[in-house]
Amino acid sequence: MRAAAFTGFGSPEHVTIESFDDPEPGPEEAVLEVEACSINHHDLWILNGDFRVDEEDLPYVAGMDVAGTVSAVGDDVEGVKVGERVLLCPNQTCGSCRFCREGPESYCERFSLYHGGLAEYATVRADRLIPLSDAVEPADAAALPVSYMTAFRMLDEAEVGPGDLIFVPGATGGVGVATVQLADILGARTIGTSTSREKLDRLEAFGADHVVESGNPDTIRDAVLEVGRVDATINHLGGPFSEVGLNVLRRGGRMVICGQTAGPTSTLTLGDLFLNQKRVIGSTMGTQRDLERLVDLVENGRLEPVVHERYPLAETDRAFADMADRETVGKLVVEPGR
Repeated sequence: MRAAAFTGFGSPEHVTIESFDDPEPGPEEAVLEVEACSINHHDLWILNGDFRVDEEDLPYVAGMDVAGTVSAVGDDVEGVKVGERVLLCPNQTCGSCRFCREGPESYCERFSLYHGGLAEYATVRADRLIPLSDAVEPADAAALPVSYMTAFRMLDEAEVGPGDLIFVPGATGGVGVATVQLADILGARTIGTSTSREKLDRLEAFGADHVVESGNPDTIRDAVLEVGRVDATINHLGGPFSEVGLNVLRRGGRMVICGQTAGPTSTLTLGDLFLNQKRVIGSTMGTQRDLERLVDLVENGRLEPVVHERYPLAETDRAFADMADRETVGKLVVEPGR
């Protein structure tokens, strides 16, 4: 089979098409013919050499968000059939710690993520597969797992409900767009930021109620406060935006953080935090049940995942270059069958 593999680190020129043996499923595994696999900043971090992959791991096949058709199943597989259209939940959990037993599974003490979807075939755990109806396009399904599942869980952690006002810094990235769409479904209002007027115009079409064209934390703080103090901040940027996200919360508000794209540290004013009884919550991914709910929203026509562009496998390097340029809005999806 062919796969888009990382053969070096540092830039998209190290994403090349390589040949590998066709996979065979082991016990409790299934092999998927991959129809669509979206890419994420997590994949880009690996390509840049910033995430737990070493030279001896090369060539390395990334890709977590996989949709396709089951082509083979191994021993001891139940409930999954050859020919079935499915979406992979990329969560990998130990199954034995207290959080796997009691939930939520995303708290698993050995939580990790699947990699290997940027290929014509992928071997996966069969119990992580979610059936897809004919109403769901593979590219739309592949847009869901990392970005939309993360946003779904963050909104749940922040207890967002109808009428709430939500601040989303960096709202034109994958998690940001998903947050705006899902908050709209929940009946909440959103304030989204970007440095691009063109991106903000698209964000308003996806349901954003207020937009701020700036990347300056102080300017953003003032603009958000002009709209009003917010019930929750959904923060995938980290860095200086965490201080802003805390500052603009109302008394008793919640900030949920899932990333550090803008930096790994921030300064928080502790008096503001405890005197106003605000909460800061860490969040990673979501649960397989969260992803099943998202699939239901797509099947019922309530959610249309935003796919910016689709690429053939041979142009996976271009997909990573586009992600690195930060000019896109929504998900970038590789379709190996093209």
